[in-house]
Amino acid sequence: MKIHNFSAGPAILPASVIEEAAAAVAEYQGTGLSILEVSHRSKEIVAVMDEARQLVKDLLGLGDDYGVLFLTGGASTQFFMSAMNLLNEDETACYIDTGTWSSKAIKEAKIFGGVNVLASSKDQNYNYIPKDWKVPANTKYLHITTNNTIYGTQFQALPETDSLLVADMSSDIFSRPFDANKVDLIYAGAQKNLGPAGTTLVIVRKEILGKVTRAIPTMLDYQVHIKKDSSFNTPPVYPIFVCLLTLRWIQAQGGLLAMQKQNEKKAALLYDEIDRNPFFSGTTAVEDRSCMNVTFVADSPAHEEAFLAYCTANGISGIKGHRSVGGFRASIYNAMPYESVVYLVELMQNFKPA
Repeated sequence: MKIHNFSAGPAILPASVIEEAAAAVAEYQGTGLSILEVSHRSKEIVAVMDEARQLVKDLLGLGDDYGVLFLTGGASTQFFMSAMNLLNEDETACYIDTGTWSSKAIKEAKIFGGVNVLASSKDQNYNYIPKDWKVPANTKYLHITTNNTIYGTQFQALPETDSLLVADMSSDIFSRPFDANKVDLIYAGAQKNLGPAGTTLVIVRKEILGKVTRAIPTMLDYQVHIKKDSSFNTPPVYPIFVCLLTLRWIQAQGGLLAMQKQNEKKAALLYDEIDRNPFFSGTTAVEDRSCMNVTFVADSPAHEEAFLAYCTANGISGIKGHRSVGGFRASIYNAMPYESVVYLVELMQNFKPA
């Protein structure tokens, strides 16, 4: 039976990427070695790092004024690393609280400077994106989480601000076109749209660095990693290689505009069924619905259990909602085929609870 992987992460990868990645584990580019064994200082791996960085810039339309890094520690490390590198103790950053991950980022940033929670959707269990807020003039940076994997909400456009803009784009990076030059620092765990768990993408405008007065530990200093091309220490070579394969795949599909068209088509199909089907209902404000993580609930706990069992028996994996909210979550990242969403919708239509 074919398994349809709707997991929120580590998430589905393109089939061709998995095939190429598996072949490289056996032997890489005539070296006689597995890619797991090739030195990160070798010309082969330096070429991987160089191409991956350039593809990120090409896909996002960025120039050499940005540094592109592949680091470790997940987005959770970037919660504090971003604040440590940008925020002085006597400065204030503004945060928009839209869920679990932004809440964690707020907690970490408070260690390094002032934090103003400018707006929050916690009052309604994070089922919408706050609106009608204004960034104060003295703000060092505004931080947003562009897509919320747990609650299924998404910023439909980047906010306008005169401050620096920092964006956690872990779950919607490379899923749609946006003006990346408006963002001063982007970070994203790879395990959604970019590659496997094990590396984290950081994109930072170089001129904003080196402005804090505190001493920064070497391993947490963006400038050090930029100077060393993400190889100050041994980088996670294999996850970065898989990211490179995925970036190539995105480019070959037609880039971010092609990704957007497919993702919107998948999301529309699934949301239409949720809105039509009497056994299910959506959990988020319609105008803030995510094209990456579609969250919904059944009309009763008994039907929820029955539908989850029905999905499992029919090859649907990873659809159970996050433990903190329950219900269902269908993650339909770039690599999710349209046909798999069609299959899930057919199961929803055929579901006949006792």
